[in-house]
Amino acid sequence: MKTPFYNWKIYLDTCCLSRPFNDQTQDRIRRETEAIEKILEAFVASRWHWVVSEVLTIEVNNTPNWIQRSRIKSQMNAAYQKISIGTTENLRGKQLETLGFKWFDALHLACAESGKVDIFLTTDDRLFRKAKRFSSDLRVRVENPYTWLQEVNSSEHPKDNR
Repeated sequence: MKTPFYNWKIYLDTCCLSRPFNDQTQDRIRRETEAIEKILEAFVASRWHWVVSEVLTIEVNNTPNWIQRSRIKSQMNAAYQKISIGTTENLRGKQLETLGFKWFDALHLACAESGKVDIFLTTDDRLFRKAKRFSSDLRVRVENPYTWLQEVNSSEHPKDNR
């Protein structure tokens, strides 16, 4: 049975990909990590399509921990699509920056919009709050991976959530 979430194009920002390297003794971090791992598994199974970008590659390449950097780069090989930073993305990034988004966050969002993703996932609270505040100005929905995966699961398995 095809669900409304089948074959979605999903963008994970750098914070999501770095989450497994954070202190897993904190409940929130552990839950988000588990959600991200399930999402990555769905990419490998071709249930969803992973969209990455040149800005993501730049940030990952600047990760000081070489183990973390190499693991994330290896994961990114499973990407369905990679968005380059061109004139359109730079201009849109500048527009988003005027709303108060940090430059790299603005570029992530601009690339996600260019890739026509269905959902942009982040564990960055500041980015998430700003995206919610300016949701009508964005061309992509922004959510927390744990919260979004709960929504997907409840939509796909409504009987399990009594």
